[in-house]
This record gives sequence, C-alpha cells and structure tokens, in this order.
Amino acid sequence: QVHLVESGGGLVQAGGSLRVSCAASGGTFSTYAMGWFRQAPGKEREFVAAINWSGRTYYADSVKGRFTISRDNAENTVDLQMNSLKPEDTAVYYCAARVNGVGYYPYPYQYNYWGQGTQVTVSS
Repeated sequence: QVHLVESGGGLVQAGGSLRVSCAASGGTFSTYAMGWFRQAPGKEREFVAAINWSGRTYYADSVKGRFTISRDNAENTVDLQMNSLKPEDTAVYYCAARVNGVGYYPYPYQYNYWGQGTQVTVSS
C-alpha cells in the first residue's frame, strides 16, 4: 500500500508563486509515475503535470511554461512549482501514483493511489 500526503497549498495573489509537495510512503517510489491533478468546485478532476520513473515530464497546455514538476527518489517526494499563478489555477491539488510508470498518464483512472489533496487559492 502506498500512502501519499500533500502539503504546501495556500492563498497567493495572481502572479505569485507556490510550491506544493507530495510525500510518499510504502512501495517502490522510484518505479512509479507521479502525477498532479486538480479539481475546482463543480468541475472534473483534470491533469496538471506528470513525471515518469525515468524523469520525463509532461504538462497540461494550461500550465506549460509556468509549472514545473520534479521528483526526489531519495526522499520519496514529488514537487510542483507553480509560478505566474492565475485565478483559474484555484483548485484542490491532488498527488497520484501509478505503479510501473514508464509512460505518459494524463487520466485519473490510470493511477493507483491518491493523496487527500491540498487547497490552492489564487486571488485576483
């Protein structure tokens, strides 16, 4: 069983930056693909960014150039650095893990484990 815990959410003004982190325990973290998704009120959960076991990264078009995903296999963590934040980035941000993650996984159903989420609010 893999346990994921997000941290680092909060309130920030538009144009500002925020870093959210996800700590994993259990399993073999280095072999997982890790993803960040977000869900705003009344909307479906959507893909934000992912990083596979080899370190290759993928981004939604809406965050490309503003967000950066990274992982530390020694610490079993995955971070999402968010710059130039916009009010439309406001959502609960979820960390997810996929076992044997060698490819690109932009859909929630492709992940095996989820964290509880952390709120990110961007004020205008």
